[in-house]
Amino acid sequence: MNIRNATLSDLPEIVAIYNSTIESGTVTADTSPITVESRLEWFHQHTPDKRPLWIGETENKEIIGWLSFNDFYGRPAYHITAEISLYINENVRGKGYGNMLLKKAIETAPELGLENLLGFIFSSNESSIRLFKKHGFQTLGTIKNAAHMNSHYSDLEILGLRLVQS
Repeated sequence: MNIRNATLSDLPEIVAIYNSTIESGTVTADTSPITVESRLEWFHQHTPDKRPLWIGETENKEIIGWLSFNDFYGRPAYHITAEISLYINENVRGKGYGNMLLKKAIETAPELGLENLLGFIFSSNESSIRLFKKHGFQTLGTIKNAAHMNSHYSDLEILGLRLVQS
């Protein structure tokens, strides 16, 4: 798998992969598909030097997933902390691509000035929780009934990884 910075031409595939997770109700709190247009501002908030948005692709340039570093809480002093979002094409989930993207994110984070990484994952998304914990993330807390979707409530696990020992 090749990992590279996303370009604007990748945005339709990024959105398609994201939208493929909505129906399950176990991955994202969106309840209906999003549009490319609605994600333009989000796309432009990502920069390779501070908050990258990466594409994972095959040798044939087929996009198989993406990972983004997102600002946490929007206040300047939190610049050392980023939330990680990771989405893999449903046709290739479970084949180690998420593992490769997350590993690279952890390795690259200090170069981005990051000391902490966070993952916000629904408790029912056991495979993602296992993936993050495999890479050293620990459960920092659980928000019970944080989301109400499709006639059920979902708990949200907050996972964290401290990259710098204090």
